[in-house]
Amino acid sequence: MFRGANAISLDAKGRLAMPSRYRDELVVRCGGQLIVTIDAVDPCLCVYPLPEWELIEAKLRDLPSLREETRRLQRLLIGNAVDIELDGSGRFLVPPRLRTHAGLDKHAMLVGQLNKFQLWNEDAWNALADADLAAIKQPGALPDDLRDLIL
Repeated sequence: MFRGANAISLDAKGRLAMPSRYRDELVVRCGGQLIVTIDAVDPCLCVYPLPEWELIEAKLRDLPSLREETRRLQRLLIGNAVDIELDGSGRFLVPPRLRTHAGLDKHAMLVGQLNKFQLWNEDAWNALADADLAAIKQPGALPDDLRDLIL
């Protein structure tokens, strides 16, 4: 499981180093093979261990192919998916087109999302985190089933 928000830096070539606390797990789970694609909702990228991505692909494959919404989602997620691999130093290259999509520059945030990571522009992540915290404090912001959640 991947959790936590990690400030990371992209080098001039667009490579980033996977934080060491995740490297061993990624080598065991997927041999360091990852998939990076756009997020269909947020202005960030999603980084999946290969086995997790294969589950997503299977779900997308099973959707009704004559529905425009299905084709749109498949084009966005699968059409932008890129196979990447951790190198010997635990780094991976984020393709230029995907870096542009997410507005990535030198300062980024790698955010654990249980089975995957989100990769954000640091300023965009900080703004969203602040907005999320403010929104969740508003009266009625949480539906009843979430208010019953025990943390």
